[in-house]
Amino acid sequence: MSKYDELKLDNQLCFPLYACSKEIIRLYKPFLDKLDLTYTQYITMLILWEHESITSHELGEKLYLDSGTLTPLLKKLESKNYITRSRSKNDERNLDIKLTQDGLKLKEKALDVPSCMGKCIPLEKDKALLLYNTLNELLQKLKCNK
Repeated sequence: MSKYDELKLDNQLCFPLYACSKEIIRLYKPFLDKLDLTYTQYITMLILWEHESITSHELGEKLYLDSGTLTPLLKKLESKNYITRSRSKNDERNLDIKLTQDGLKLKEKALDVPSCMGKCIPLEKDKALLLYNTLNELLQKLKCNK
């Protein structure tokens, strides 16, 4: 065993996570193209469909995105008339993000995306659930280490 074995790509947990993430986002693309959304725009809309109104700070925390990434993303969604952005009355440093009627209508068009993606993921349901729970557990533990 070489002292460099830990530096082999095959020995890195991060690589299969990274590669799977890229591949899953690639699989989303044809479904999201029909909605004229990128993957990051889609996950932003998922949160807004759930909450309808949220601050930019809360949104950034939920998506693990910094303001440098979030700002152009929100501007693009606003230009598509899916959201509105306005200064928070409670904290001028923050933006209130609200879903528009067009954004709400998009929710109907997106209804089949999860089931279509489910058919693209070649894992049995119990293994997919185990993976989901394991990744969420890891994410929570990593979040606590910040």
